[in-house]
Amino acid sequence: MEVAAMDRLTTLDAGFLKAEDADRHVSLAIGGLAVIEGPIPDRGSLMETLAQRISMCPRFGQRLRTRPFDLGAPEWVDDPNFDLGRHVRHIALPRPGGDRELLQLAADVISRRLDRDRPLWEIWVIEGLSDNRWAMLTKIHHCMADGIAATHMLAGLCDDGVGESFVSRIRATKSSEPQDVSQGRWGVNPLNALGGLWNASAAVTATAARTVLGAAEIAAGLLRPTTTSLNGPITTLRRYGVARVPLADIAHVCQTFDVTINDVALAAITESYRNILIERGEAPLPDALRALVPVSMRSVDAWDKTDNRVSVMLPYLPVDTEHPIERLRTVHSRLNRTKSHGQRQAGHAAVSMANRMPFPLTAWAVRLLTRLPQRGITTLATNVPGPRQPLQLMRQRVLSVFPVPPIAMQLRTGVAMLSYAEDLFFGVLADYEAVADIDALASGIELAVARLVAISKQRRKIRGRRGLSLVVSV
Repeated sequence: MEVAAMDRLTTLDAGFLKAEDADRHVSLAIGGLAVIEGPIPDRGSLMETLAQRISMCPRFGQRLRTRPFDLGAPEWVDDPNFDLGRHVRHIALPRPGGDRELLQLAADVISRRLDRDRPLWEIWVIEGLSDNRWAMLTKIHHCMADGIAATHMLAGLCDDGVGESFVSRIRATKSSEPQDVSQGRWGVNPLNALGGLWNASAAVTATAARTVLGAAEIAAGLLRPTTTSLNGPITTLRRYGVARVPLADIAHVCQTFDVTINDVALAAITESYRNILIERGEAPLPDALRALVPVSMRSVDAWDKTDNRVSVMLPYLPVDTEHPIERLRTVHSRLNRTKSHGQRQAGHAAVSMANRMPFPLTAWAVRLLTRLPQRGITTLATNVPGPRQPLQLMRQRVLSVFPVPPIAMQLRTGVAMLSYAEDLFFGVLADYEAVADIDALASGIELAVARLVAISKQRRKIRGRRGLSLVVSV
């Protein structure tokens, strides 16, 4: 039976398999840790509910079929021996069942590789959590979905399904293709047509120039080594830390300094990394923290597709900058400059080109690249829009959803951000040996945002006094 093109892995999807193969200590799963209010549901009822909702997404019941010697792309095929019990596991926390025990369990579970002979996902139902709560940890292999697709799949397990979550508001990727030169667009006036052709040609030339510049910057970022202890070999053990920040606080900073939510989040992450480096006695140099920032290339009509549709940017995060507002503005300007230099377009063009090449050739190239010693990138920082309304599972409120990023290719730490309801949730995954101070790294993000909020409120108060003085004097 011929496999549909949509059921074959793309070069990007298969690349996550190759990156995992390149290091036996790596597990390239992503996911989320949901903490849920109330007593844990009856096991039978929970399994019945999950079985019904999982059946709505065919990918949950499919496994990979690979070709010998990579003669063809791996394919998704139905698993004739699919057994829900092999994928939904039940486990109890050790006493006292606090957040520390929960995070330790999550780190242990996420470090284990998924079985490639079965569908590449797991759900761990966790009981024994204090304060009348229980939890659910989900794992999905990165070859199966990117952050947006994975969050969409997980939201589908809740009572209201995807509903009015992030997926209904995903902005279409801005097209950089030239305008249509048909008569209907520019009319019958030949001068209009010539002018349109000239503009289209100029747009194509500018886009090509940005793409070339972006490709050069990505190559330089991969080849130029950093000098911190945050890069290096990865073991089989992990540490996991979390942070939570009200979106209202971040919005306050955005309005005061005319920046984005992502700018504020990355500035807070930068401050936390800066403090970690200083505590270790390492100088926070300007080139110490180059981050891999995934950028979604998912269009509105592809929000429900289970695959990877991302490009990358590689900005330097300003750990050398001491003042928080100067650091925030530097993050903002660097992200804008990185966007304008075409790194996103270059990454997308490379993936698109690779998808058109024979798979054996691209598989060989990806295998080679994933085995090279990578020292140019220090960390991963990914931001995924999540459900805007509180979710429920079996009529119990989902209190929090902490994302779980992957780490691989000598990136010993990764930070994922997920907006859910009224908060922005951070999940920090790190190699066990490399980052013993995972709690400080996670809590440092909350403290950094709090500092920005305090400064923002002080600035607004000063502006208000100046405005009042101006009114009185007039």
